[in-house]
Amino acid sequence: MIVKLSKILTMCSRRYISILLFLVGLFFSKQVNAQARQGFMVNSYIVVDFHSKKILSARDVNKRMPVASLTKIATSVVVLDWAQAVNADLSANLIVPQTAALIGGPNQLGLIPGDLMSIRDALYSAVLGSNNWAAEALAVHVGNDLLQREGRGGDPVKEFVKNMNALAVNNGAKNTKFKNPHGMDHQGKPPYSCASDIARLSICAMNKAPFAFICSQKTREVSVFTREGKKKFLIKNTNQILGMEGIDGIKTGQTSRAGPCLAVSSEKQALVNELADGKKQVIPRRLIVVVLGAEDRFGASRSLLLRGWQKFDAWNRQGRQVLSNDEFLTTSKN
Repeated sequence: MIVKLSKILTMCSRRYISILLFLVGLFFSKQVNAQARQGFMVNSYIVVDFHSKKILSARDVNKRMPVASLTKIATSVVVLDWAQAVNADLSANLIVPQTAALIGGPNQLGLIPGDLMSIRDALYSAVLGSNNWAAEALAVHVGNDLLQREGRGGDPVKEFVKNMNALAVNNGAKNTKFKNPHGMDHQGKPPYSCASDIARLSICAMNKAPFAFICSQKTREVSVFTREGKKKFLIKNTNQILGMEGIDGIKTGQTSRAGPCLAVSSEKQALVNELADGKKQVIPRRLIVVVLGAEDRFGASRSLLLRGWQKFDAWNRQGRQVLSNDEFLTTSKN
């Protein structure tokens, strides 16, 4: 009797341990799955090949919504295009305008109206640190110059934003309307864009060497000339996944209306294929990922990037077949 009871207890003990282990495993499995799902809680996203414009993954890509500081991608391109067109010196100083004090949002440098900084440092402040005051200063400086060259008066910020919207249209963006150079959306009817249009603007921006270099930097020392004298600041890039998995840009953004947003660029070593005639085919590899309204914008972007590379490589192995033009992102005005 004692032996049988011992066996029964042993069997029961093993059964309880098995059940306990099963429940523990189930709990952790649910936790992992919950975290995975959380990473994909994204309102809208797109993954596109930078060179061919092949869309590798997408959801609600034309859905209009605020995009916060992703706006500054267009701001930077307009500034760089203006500088190239008029041969402007990026080391020249601009003045922080009075209008900057009305914006709100990031101002890590503690700028006040009347402060001076170089155009180049203002670009770094706007792109890396997402500084709204720097973006406003750039818009006023460039807008004033554009108006003066045409012999016109008017609001320099409105003139600058007009050029931002023209840039968007010229790059095939049909669901974008910028209203300011910084992306704040708390006053009046908010500006808007969409994942596909931000991808278009990202491709345009990353084709410009100065912008590609700026957004790839993890830190940058900038100088501000105040009434008290020259002050130096170290700006840190807000893109937390910069440098991971070939990520070399592009821009973060976040407001209460837009939620966390992110545009990233990732580059891998080019593929070299030997063709039947003995010639070699070089296939450059760079992907653009845009996520809008993501609870975990960095986690979601990394996951989408991983799947994007898998799809890109599979597409190449299959001979880059094209079934429809809708598979590609248009990046020019129709």
